[in-house]
Amino acid sequence: MNANESAIWRDHVAVPNIPGFTVRTTFPNNADGVEVMLERWEAGTSEPPHSHPGDDMTVVVEGRILIQFFTRANEQLLPDGPVLELTQGQVGYIAAGRVHVAKYVEACKLVYVHDRAFGFVAEGDAA
Repeated sequence: MNANESAIWRDHVAVPNIPGFTVRTTFPNNADGVEVMLERWEAGTSEPPHSHPGDDMTVVVEGRILIQFFTRANEQLLPDGPVLELTQGQVGYIAAGRVHVAKYVEACKLVYVHDRAFGFVAEGDAA
């Protein structure tokens, strides 16, 4: 940790079974709230195909992410459009239920906002 780094990026907790990912989060008080997470991802880590039950917004504070969206056809996940690249200062939006993978090409610091309480739905293997 850099001594000049803002205190908001300290006191992160490692997430079990997800190497290279730590998080500091808030929790909504009711179903109408939003959950905000300050995420850090190590370079070279990735997330498997998944979706979230609510809409989300990710602000890239540092680093570079590649996101691939998928559609489901005949029990398979098929790429849906080109890979989306997000870099420092950019914002990405993902609609509820949209299947995607994320690859953290560079070490990343993200501000992640999820509509209502966060959820992660594993979606199987991509084609």
